[in-house]
Order: sequence, then C-alpha cells, then structure tokens
Amino acid sequence: MTVTFNHTIVYATDKRRSAEFLATVLGLPKPQAMWSFMTVPLEHGVALDFATADRPISPQHYAFLVSEEDFDGIFARIQAQGIPYWADPARSRPQQINHNDGGRGVYFADPDGHFLEAITRPYGSGAA
Repeated sequence: MTVTFNHTIVYATDKRRSAEFLATVLGLPKPQAMWSFMTVPLEHGVALDFATADRPISPQHYAFLVSEEDFDGIFARIQAQGIPYWADPARSRPQQINHNDGGRGVYFADPDGHFLEAITRPYGSGAA
C-alpha cells in the first residue's frame, strides 16, 4: 500500500494574505485561486490550501524540509522583512537559528500565528 500526503487546509483571517506571506518567504510561485481556496503548491504534488475562517484561528505548526541553498534564501527574506524568528519552538532563543542534526533550522510565525519552520535536515537524522 502506498500512502502519500496530498494537501491540507490552512485556516486564516485572510487567505490571500497568508498564502502570499508563505509563498514569498519560501520563495515559491504566487499562490493560485482554486475553488474557494488560495493554493500554495509544494513538491511531490503536495499543496497547502488557504481558506478564510469564519471563526477564531487555532494556530498550527507547519515544518518545511528545504535544501541548504533554499534555507539561505528563506532566512535572508525573513531577515529582510524584519520577521521575528527563533531557534526553538519554545521561542526561548530569539533571533537565532538552530543546527539540529547537523543542519540548520528556523521558526517564525505567519500573520495568524501559525508557527512555521524551515529545516535542512529531518529531525532524528543525525549529523551529516
């Protein structure tokens, strides 16, 4: 049996703003409207479908595995836009990145408080 993750819905107070924020920071193409969603496509056919919520947002966590080169661009865009960032999920190490498993990682929040993370090595993979 093969199971592949395809998409998830990300609720936002403004689906366009949140989708564009994510696409911009990650260096992805501009989100596209699909039905009532703003869709941000990722690799392997995976998509994040942003929907405007009609109720309070419960912040979620979304982690993105990226290449070292892509991390450089993401981190540069975070810094250029003045987005607060942390090395840890507890937000106890502000304006730092981590080097877990021999890679690099950074946490930052989107406009609705979803806690986003970019990492260059999967957790538990060990140092390179």
